[in-house]
Amino acid sequence: MHSFAWWPTLAVVLIATATDLRWRRIPNWLVFPFFIAGFAVSGWLHGWYGMAQSAEGMALGLFVFGLIFWMGGMGAGDVKLCAAIGAWIGPQQMIMALIFISLAGGLMAIVWSVAGGFAGELFQETGNLVLGGRKRKAASAPDAASPEAREAPVPHRRKMPYAPAIAIGTLLSFFCTLK
Repeated sequence: MHSFAWWPTLAVVLIATATDLRWRRIPNWLVFPFFIAGFAVSGWLHGWYGMAQSAEGMALGLFVFGLIFWMGGMGAGDVKLCAAIGAWIGPQQMIMALIFISLAGGLMAIVWSVAGGFAGELFQETGNLVLGGRKRKAASAPDAASPEAREAPVPHRRKMPYAPAIAIGTLLSFFCTLK
């Protein structure tokens, strides 16, 4: 457990969660300084070994969430946030965080889709994403004056903010250790 990372991580994931819920964005002004500080603190506390651990944690978060981003499953802010978290907590704790993030995100997606009335569509799109089915259609907004526009769901309401899942999973990882 990286106890020195608890308070900075807590502060950043709480702010990221608030901005993601409010504006569906995780700002770079929050993530990039946190990312750089993760390397700096790890290097200061543990030397080159700490820097290597930060690089491995960052690479793990970047790879896993970058792959999901590349497939169209999440935003770039989520990827950058996970890479920055990995720089603070290192690869071993990042593995636990990724497991908890996945569990929290899956549960949140089910609740989000049931509450929003689009659970069937979510499962269909998830199957397409995972199994490589038909290509995802680019969302195009209908003309605002058309009847379809009044009936069409607002696209951002179907996009679940993922920072809360990242926050929950990361914070839970502080209470688990891999040996």
